[in-house]
Amino acid sequence: MMTTIYIVLVIILFIILISIKQVTQYQRGLRFTFGKYSGLMDPGWRLVWPIIQFYKKVDLRVKAVDVPNQEAITKDNISVSVNAVIYYKIKEADKAILEVENFYYAISQLAQTTMRNAVGQVDLDELLSARDRVSENIRAIIDKASDPWGIGVINVELKDITLPEEMKRVIGKQAEAEREKRAIIIKAEGEVIAASNMAKAANTLSESKGALHLRTLQSINDISSDQSNTIVFAVPLEILRAFEGFGKNPPQEKSGE
Repeated sequence: MMTTIYIVLVIILFIILISIKQVTQYQRGLRFTFGKYSGLMDPGWRLVWPIIQFYKKVDLRVKAVDVPNQEAITKDNISVSVNAVIYYKIKEADKAILEVENFYYAISQLAQTTMRNAVGQVDLDELLSARDRVSENIRAIIDKASDPWGIGVINVELKDITLPEEMKRVIGKQAEAEREKRAIIIKAEGEVIAASNMAKAANTLSESKGALHLRTLQSINDISSDQSNTIVFAVPLEILRAFEGFGKNPPQEKSGE
């Protein structure tokens, strides 16, 4: 009799031991009894009776899905290749298991379709310059579509946008032409400012007597420090004629009577 009791106790203890399941802090467990969902299991040790019950664990940490390159056509009919990364998190573990067969695969496929549609609604210039706005638009669409699955999309990042080689050359020529245009405009504006300043300086020099001669002497002094320069100084003709008289004999003095 005692042996039978010991055997029964050992069997009960063995069943209890194999029924203990551990749910980690970052997980939630779904318990099914006779195939029917019977509730969530919080982190810790939980009893799941064999044969009549089974459970499934769901990871609640943030997950990253790498969306492969997607060929799409922009609103202005330019073919581009776009890839992205999606960050999402399970908000309701029961819906993620009961409402969709494989939420990881479902999110990946939904992201690919949404990304192609979103790229087709914008021009190429908008796609390149307003990447954050396009990413937010994709995130909002995916988050709304995956809400019945108990999934919250945190962020969508467009990693790379690849253009055809012909389009790259066209964009390069456009950028070069734009820079040349800006350089010509800046140079013209500089010449206008320089001409205006020179006109003001000329007016100032003309209003002051001797100012032009002083400016000429100052310029000669500035360039005289370099011995390799040859200076040609223009002298008025009247001054040269005055020097010619110095070479002639002085007039004879008349002797007194």
